[in-house]
Amino acid sequence: MYWTLDLASKLEDAPWPATKEELIDFAIRSGAPMEVVENLEEIEDEGEIYESIEDIWPDYPSKEDFFFAEDEY
Repeated sequence: MYWTLDLASKLEDAPWPATKEELIDFAIRSGAPMEVVENLEEIEDEGEIYESIEDIWPDYPSKEDFFFAEDEY
């Protein structure tokens, strides 16, 4: 399983919180690349509820990780 920023961003609009099955369904319905579905299928799941993409990919950058000052524009 590998995540990139582009792949993980396909799940930003997912219906959080969600189960693994709900995320796979969302990825398929939204036309996400097959790599996203494959990555989700590889998650070892014990019926967990995921609150955000950070629960799946802890290294997912947040808005604070970027040095972009929105109030300047």
